Amino acid sequence: MSRKKSGAQAVGPPAAGKAKKKKVRTLSRQNLSLAWSTIRGRKGGFTAVLIAVAIGSAVISACGVLLETGISSGVPAERYHRTAVVVGGYQAMEVEGDADPRLSERVRLPADTVEKVGAVKGVESAVGDISVRTTVLKNDSVLDGPPVYGHGWSASVLAPFTLRSGTPPRAAGDVVLDSVLARRTGAAPGDTVTLVTGSKPGSYRVSGVAEPAVPLERQGAVFFTDDEAARLHGLPGKIDAVGVLAAKGTDAGDLADRIEKAVPGVVTYTGDDRSDAETLDVGQMRSFVIEVASAFGATMILLVVIVVAGTLALSVQQRRRELALLRAVGATPRQVLRMIGGEAVIVGGIGAVLGAVPGILLAMLLHTVFTAAGALPPGFSLVITATPVLCALLICVLAARIGGWLAARRAAKVSAVEALGDVAVEPKKLGWFRLTLGVLLVPAGLAVAIVLPIALPGESAIEGAASSALVLVIAVGLLGPKLFGGVASLLARRRGDVTWFLATANSRARARRLSAATTPLIMGVTMASAQLFSGTTLAATAHDQAVDGVIADHVVTSDSAGISPGLAEELRGVPGVRTVGPVARTSTILTWPDGDSIQYRISTAQGVDPAAVPDTMDLGVLRGDLSGLTGSTVALSRLVAGTVGADVGGQVDVHLGDGTVQKSKVVAVYENGLGFGDVTLPHDVVLAHTTDHLDQWLMVNSDREADLSAALKPYPTLSVRTAGAVTAAPTGDSGDGGISLVLNAVLLGYLAIAVVNTLVMATISRHREFALLRLVGTRTRQVRSMMRQEAGIIVVSAVVVGSIAALPSLIGMSYAIRHSVFPSIPPLMYLGIVIAAAVIAWPAVMLPARLALRPPAVEAVSRPE
Repeated sequence: MSRKKSGAQAVGPPAAGKAKKKKVRTLSRQNLSLAWSTIRGRKGGFTAVLIAVAIGSAVISACGVLLETGISSGVPAERYHRTAVVVGGYQAMEVEGDADPRLSERVRLPADTVEKVGAVKGVESAVGDISVRTTVLKNDSVLDGPPVYGHGWSASVLAPFTLRSGTPPRAAGDVVLDSVLARRTGAAPGDTVTLVTGSKPGSYRVSGVAEPAVPLERQGAVFFTDDEAARLHGLPGKIDAVGVLAAKGTDAGDLADRIEKAVPGVVTYTGDDRSDAETLDVGQMRSFVIEVASAFGATMILLVVIVVAGTLALSVQQRRRELALLRAVGATPRQVLRMIGGEAVIVGGIGAVLGAVPGILLAMLLHTVFTAAGALPPGFSLVITATPVLCALLICVLAARIGGWLAARRAAKVSAVEALGDVAVEPKKLGWFRLTLGVLLVPAGLAVAIVLPIALPGESAIEGAASSALVLVIAVGLLGPKLFGGVASLLARRRGDVTWFLATANSRARARRLSAATTPLIMGVTMASAQLFSGTTLAATAHDQAVDGVIADHVVTSDSAGISPGLAEELRGVPGVRTVGPVARTSTILTWPDGDSIQYRISTAQGVDPAAVPDTMDLGVLRGDLSGLTGSTVALSRLVAGTVGADVGGQVDVHLGDGTVQKSKVVAVYENGLGFGDVTLPHDVVLAHTTDHLDQWLMVNSDREADLSAALKPYPTLSVRTAGAVTAAPTGDSGDGGISLVLNAVLLGYLAIAVVNTLVMATISRHREFALLRLVGTRTRQVRSMMRQEAGIIVVSAVVVGSIAALPSLIGMSYAIRHSVFPSIPPLMYLGIVIAAAVIAWPAVMLPARLALRPPAVEAVSRPE
């Protein structure tokens, strides 16, 4: 007896557990079956959700493909085609726990690295290579095309280059041209070509023409004797890279590992990564693509969640009758939540899968645009794997699930009786949590936009002001019905005919539905205004600072890589010339401690002669004195000084363009950082740590009788221009303007599709309302007039609310960067935003309305919702 009882107790609970699991599985199947039945019965309503998810999936997939392309792709090596490994310096600054920022200037190696690499097992030969930026003249004009680099003839084996005609260079005045360059110049062995290194032209005899193993698409090659190349390079004991030819049967990856172990402090490149060592722009472009794809992808994920949630919310609102009946016949809140969640997952999954292939096509299109705009070098292949697509699928399904849960909460919580009552009249009250959060976000967004630029120094103020637009957009989404109803109530005060009365009355009564459809349009207006006008404000400020800050009479510019440093001293000897101020430009990385971590900022920098600054440029010095800008000193713009927490007398770590670290004392803080660069260093310091060791401009003050043109006649690549030739310093985080424009167009295009999607969905569902209006005596043309005026209310609401949401961000940013509360807003550009909003919204309302009015009223009123 006791054994049987004990056995019964042991068997009982598992049986009950199995029954419970079986019941849960049965309920899950029932929920999914019900969800699928609902989707099939309401194809029109769920089509809008599917479109929103599919397009979001496509854009996120495209961003993922571009990100993976930037990480793992590259371009085939050209000059280093034959090498198994290329040895160079590490072209980035190491940052623990973060992506290593790219250095703008070449990190060079000691010349004895060639011998050390050559001693490694598996190396057949190691060849040192140097690159000298060279300009080719044809008929006294600069030859167009890709940049041309000069090398020593010994490095020709790295491609390899094969002499097609002539002989190798044997004297200092001999050169060998690559075959493409020879064809473009029309030069043959025995002819003379003019080459400019820096500003100095030189005549060279073409001793031969060489054919590379692979065509040179990104560069041209000129070969001097090794001694002449070293003289032109101007850095004794330094080389740019080492090309390694491997012994037969040696694996490139294994050889690279052995070299890095045997020669500390070097970096090895294999495969397509070898092109990063050939020309610096390949690595810089790769870094740019990774940053852009990451930032844009994160923004799109947030937008997809918001848009999908809004579309699902509108879909649930349109099914209030059905959900009320389900509650009335005994459906529990949990079952309603599961059913809507199942619908969201099914539609989200289908939409995400449908968007995968278009996403790859969009990635191909963006890759083509990036290449055409110069953000990617020719031959930078697109990497397409399943990883970005799978990530996009997961993100979109999660977005749909979260959106479904948010949309279903109220429908699931209300009682059955209350649910049936909600069918007759749209609920006017917002949930207390939604209302409270929305109300709190408004002052939070305003505080971030207005208070931070006043209270905080540096770029924290700008970043805070920029983020306020997103905070206010979220607040608008939460308070949408209240805001839309308020705008409609204000417009209702204007007297009008019966159709105007109907339009305003409908807008107030259906504020919840119409605000859900209008929110994407408001987001579009806000984001377009914030993006475009922040850019115009920055550009206008930089332009004004550069134009107003140049006080020199003339500016000497170059059509080649730059200006030879010795030319400044030569011009000082010209009669009538009072001051010559050379300006060299580079990029620096500032680092400073922040708690237990190290923060960094990439900043555009200039090198100036402090003695010439008072007569040539006005940096708007706020504190300190630029006359002390010598040795290990630095001057910082107001924004950067506030960002790094340094002031006059303090110290900051400056990583120069080639990675050299200099502890610099701050001698001045100035205002005009956007125009001239956020970091100003001594001229000789900058020049010593740039790749080409050339000046950007020479700023000249002179009397009228000074003949600068005659003095520059021996230098065909130089010209004398007015002060307007000085361009504003590029911002460190602006990237490529054309690429930013394209990506913003994609983002706003997604929002435009979401607007059309939701407005069509909201309008087409009103066919019974239109039929009832016609049955009680309203004419069809009056209904159309009513809808035209409703469309106008939607556009006005979106433009007004969207502009108001963007304005605090723009005011705060403008104050932070130039102490003015008036951002630069070109009227025609703003008019374009208004017209775009109207063009998007108007057809999305009127075309579905016309379709809904086509059937006879009696037939339309009997159709299901």
